[in-house]
Amino acid sequence: MSDNTPYIIIGKEEGVRALASAFYDAMDELEEAESVREMHKENLDLIKQKLFEYLNGWLGGPHLYKDKYGSICLTDPHQPYPIGEEQRDQWITCWDRALEIVDAPDEFREMTREPIQRMASLMVNT
Repeated sequence: MSDNTPYIIIGKEEGVRALASAFYDAMDELEEAESVREMHKENLDLIKQKLFEYLNGWLGGPHLYKDKYGSICLTDPHQPYPIGEEQRDQWITCWDRALEIVDAPDEFREMTREPIQRMASLMVNT
């Protein structure tokens, strides 16, 4: 791993876990994320853990999600849900709020901004 991966910059496993938790906390608390929140179960513990595991590898750390579940096509698990631009934007709002909550370094924000926006746009299916 390079010293400048997003994984290192956010604080390795501890930082990624905090970010994943803050993301779903934001989704749970922000009124403007209501329609995307409704796509999830009431208890967010499992999805927080899965996001942590996924982001860990995606950001340049150990591939916890892949090691546990195998590879994933991100669009497949999202197909049952009608995801439009509104939901995409709500998801990005939660991401941005999570970055604020964990006080993510500017370098991390810059490195992940476009990839996160592309990833969120790939989920749009309506």
